[in-house]
Amino acid sequence: MTGRKNRLELVCPAGSAAMLRAAVEAGADSVYCGLQDETNARNFPGLNLTATELPEAVRWTHDRGGKLLLAINTFAKAGATEAWRRAVDTAARARVHAVIAADLGVLAYARDAWPDLRLHLSVQAAAGTPQAIGFYARAYGVKRVVLPRVLSVEEVARLTKAVNVEVEAFVYGGLCVMAEGRCALSSYATPGSPNLTGVCSPPESVSFVETPGMVTARLGDFAIDRHADYEPAGYPTLCKGRFVLDGDPAYLFEDPVSLNAMDMLAGLRKAGVTAVKVEGRQRGKAYVSRVARAFRSAIDALEAGQAITGQAALADLAEGRRETAGAYRKSWR
Repeated sequence: MTGRKNRLELVCPAGSAAMLRAAVEAGADSVYCGLQDETNARNFPGLNLTATELPEAVRWTHDRGGKLLLAINTFAKAGATEAWRRAVDTAARARVHAVIAADLGVLAYARDAWPDLRLHLSVQAAAGTPQAIGFYARAYGVKRVVLPRVLSVEEVARLTKAVNVEVEAFVYGGLCVMAEGRCALSSYATPGSPNLTGVCSPPESVSFVETPGMVTARLGDFAIDRHADYEPAGYPTLCKGRFVLDGDPAYLFEDPVSLNAMDMLAGLRKAGVTAVKVEGRQRGKAYVSRVARAFRSAIDALEAGQAITGQAALADLAEGRRETAGAYRKSWR
C-alpha cells in the first residue's frame, strides 16, 4: 500500500481459510469473513471460520500486510444474545482489524466491553443519510460505514462530504438490497431468516424440477421461476423470483444480475469513497482470486493514471451472465 489518503482499499470476501489466502495473494488489501454460526449473514454449511481458526487467519493476513474484518452482521435474538456477545469477544481476542455489525445491542456491547475494538457499520443497517451515519458514529464510535446499494455516485459524493467516517461501497457481486421486507420473503418460505440466522434461500430448501426442455426452480413449497434448460439462471431466491403478472412472466422485485462497477472506480474515489467491496463469500476461491486480481489491476491502473480495461473479463462470473452498474448510474427518478 502506498499510504496515500485517497487510495482505494480493496475489500474481498473470505468464505473459508483457502478463500482468504486466495484473496490476499490476488491483491486484496482486506478480507472479511464470519464465524460458523448464525452471527453472520452467510451462515451456510462449510463456509466461514471457527473461533479456533480465526487468530491464525488474522496473523497470516497481517503478516502479508492485509487486514481481517469479522462480520457479526445479523440481528441478535431477543433474550438469546449470547452467541453475538461471544462472537464479539472472539473477534477482540483474535485482534481482528474491525468488526462489521448492524445490531444496536451488538454495537453497544462491543463499545462497552472492548472500547479499543474498531467498529464498521454493516450494510445490513441500511444507513444512507448523514443523520443515520452520524448517529452510529456518535453513539457507538463507528469508524466506517458500508453503504446500501441504492445510491448514485452523485448521492455518495454528497453523503461523504456530510459525514466524518470512512465510507465503503460495493463494486462487484450480488445486488441484495435488503430493504422493503425482501429478506422476510425467505423466512416466509424457508425455516431460516437472512437477518436472524444468516441464511437466505438455504440449499436444503432449494430444488429443481426438470420437464422436457424446461427447469422449474422451487424454494420450499413455492415455484419461483421456470426457464428453458439452456437459459442462464441465478441462484433461486424469492426476491429474484419470476412470476406471471398480467399474463407475462416478469421479475417483480429484482433481476438475476450482478453488480460490476469497475468502470466507476474513478468516480467513486472522487466521491470520497475509502474502500471498495466485493461480495461473494459463498462463491469460492477461484471466484475471489479472479475478481480480486481484476480489481487490484484496475485500482493500480487508476492510481497510475492509466485506463481501466478489465471489466469485460469477469462477465462469465455474473449471475445470469448479466452485469449492471446498479444505482450508481441511476437512470430513474
